[in-house]
Amino acid sequence: HLQAYPLIDWNKARNECAKEDLYYPHPLVQDALWWTLYKFENLLVAGRPLAFLRRKALAETMKHITYEDENTRYVCIGPVNKVMNMLCRWHQDPEGEAFKLHASRVPDYLWVAEDGMKMQGYNGSQCWDTTFAVQALFATGMEAKVHQCVQRAANYIETTQVREDCPGDLEAYYRHISKGAWPFSTRDHGWPISDCSSEGMKAYLTLEPYLGEFISDDRLDDCMNVILSYQNKTGGWATYENTRSFPQLELINPAETFGDIVIDYDYVECSSACLTAIVAFIERHEKKRSGSDGGGGGSKWASRFSRAHLEAALRRGVSFIHSIQKSDGSWYGSWGVCFTYACWFGCEALEACDRVLGTDSTQRLTKAADFLLAKQRPDGGWGESYLSCELKTYSQLPELEMSHVVNTAWALLALLKSGQQARDPAPLHRAADFLMRAQLPCGDWPQQHISGVFNRNCMITYANYRNIFPLWALGEYRHHALKRT
Repeated sequence: HLQAYPLIDWNKARNECAKEDLYYPHPLVQDALWWTLYKFENLLVAGRPLAFLRRKALAETMKHITYEDENTRYVCIGPVNKVMNMLCRWHQDPEGEAFKLHASRVPDYLWVAEDGMKMQGYNGSQCWDTTFAVQALFATGMEAKVHQCVQRAANYIETTQVREDCPGDLEAYYRHISKGAWPFSTRDHGWPISDCSSEGMKAYLTLEPYLGEFISDDRLDDCMNVILSYQNKTGGWATYENTRSFPQLELINPAETFGDIVIDYDYVECSSACLTAIVAFIERHEKKRSGSDGGGGGSKWASRFSRAHLEAALRRGVSFIHSIQKSDGSWYGSWGVCFTYACWFGCEALEACDRVLGTDSTQRLTKAADFLLAKQRPDGGWGESYLSCELKTYSQLPELEMSHVVNTAWALLALLKSGQQARDPAPLHRAADFLMRAQLPCGDWPQQHISGVFNRNCMITYANYRNIFPLWALGEYRHHALKRT
């Protein structure tokens, strides 16, 4: 603060924000609303006429805080409510067991970087990274060479699946079903997410032919139940919950630094992850039924979800993917930087659904490929700036900078899914050559510009992306482009 603490005018300070941080300025209606509530609050304090309302509201709030604490083993969904919940439990009882349990989970969020202590935006991305790493390793065809690593990853995926719903009335606590889901990080955290559940299933289905069945059909059906339950009326998928309300509520978005946060929107990334998981699930059951999995065949369809039911979900989902593809062939990415990331997901979804629905997305896939090819840089790679997320238009990294290995990997994966190897493989060769030249002598790839994003304006570091995605892209390139030639 810029003045002595007792002199701060909190009513004024509430609307002050550095221009560098101001991504979403408050509309006038919101300022009026907060001013009204500020004045109304005086009627709620102890000894005033409406004090009973505050007592009732605080009791309800503590009920929800307690539910969240207990169902995340005091990790909480993220660092903001973690700290706020911990402060509330301390205020409730400074010597209580709840506060002590909270304090024991603070290290889950802390890490020491080169420039000091940091608090993460989550308690990690362990499950998310593991599911991608598994798919990347198997794309290379070298899984037998790293068998111990694969086995340990399989163990983590098996133990991290959520086995039960949260207790009590889920609707009263605004919670979604979670039995069968996979979380973003750890089993203790446990919050179900549509794309994490989908990538968890895909990772398992990648592992199963190599290691044998170690997750039962019932547990896979539980996961599919979660995935299907997340599909919105639009045909798309959001993240933690179904879309509950209307975009107009963004008028009361109080966070100057974030955009589009008041409701959970449909995303191309979540929708693609769910669609490709459903496809992988169908293909797995068809192989078991036909015997092409080595099991002899002749078995019945082993899922409680019929193929017709699953295909209906696919068709609605594909319609949503079509509806949000831009006229230039691209998709806007909300969880990675940015159009490059989204194009990978969009192309992957269309290609996968074509396989089981018998549809033909060639025109849309070619258009997405043309969009990406127009952005390829002289060194053979792609380099998209985080500014794309803020501005919602494609923004290149500075010309003199080396291209970005993660962006290049995403672009290469998207182009392969679009069938570029059959049209003209030369851009693929250039992209693969760039990735191989960028690899360091130790086998690592360099850490470059940030590649993750949250709510348009908050960038996220995924340190493992720089190795997972180049490896994945080169594996797919070797299989689909090099072997073709």
